[in-house]
Amino acid sequence: MSSEKISVGEGSSSSSGAITIAPPHNHHHQPSPAPRLSRYESQKHRDWNTFGQYLKNQRPPVPLPQCNYNNVLDFLRYLDQFGKTKVHLHGCLFFGQPEPPGPCTCPLRQAWGSLDALIGRLRAAYEENGGLQETNPFASGAIRVYLREVRDSQAKARGIPYKKKKKKRSNLQIKVSNNNDGAISATFQLQSS
Repeated sequence: MSSEKISVGEGSSSSSGAITIAPPHNHHHQPSPAPRLSRYESQKHRDWNTFGQYLKNQRPPVPLPQCNYNNVLDFLRYLDQFGKTKVHLHGCLFFGQPEPPGPCTCPLRQAWGSLDALIGRLRAAYEENGGLQETNPFASGAIRVYLREVRDSQAKARGIPYKKKKKKRSNLQIKVSNNNDGAISATFQLQSS
């Protein structure tokens, strides 16, 4: 098979809008490509690398095995500077208003939902990278308390109450009947509410 390239262009100019097509190479000589990661896995990998870089940039640098929940809390606070969610302060005229009528100088923060999802990904990444479940700083009670406080304060500041989604309950009903011939039959019915 030749290795010539074929250029396809429109009109008289082949430089604008040109498509270059190279013939396929013998696939036996190329290693197979790595399986493509899901969006979640890719984001988890990026988050893990970002957190690792954050620890390296601390003065003094914090080795990952010595990381604790305080480092995680500092990381979450550090991320606030890149947030896009307006969180009104108590003294702001728009505090508690879901649709403020005008701009204000209140800070932008990371949204609670984003932080919650981030912690979930980092919690999984920690264990996938050799960390023990018992020492996982992302699973600390202090992190859960912090996230709850962020959720509640953002809900109050924006005037949007957080409503926990109710879990669907399943009821299993068993109906037992006795036939004339002495045999017992059971009927099962699953109901979701």
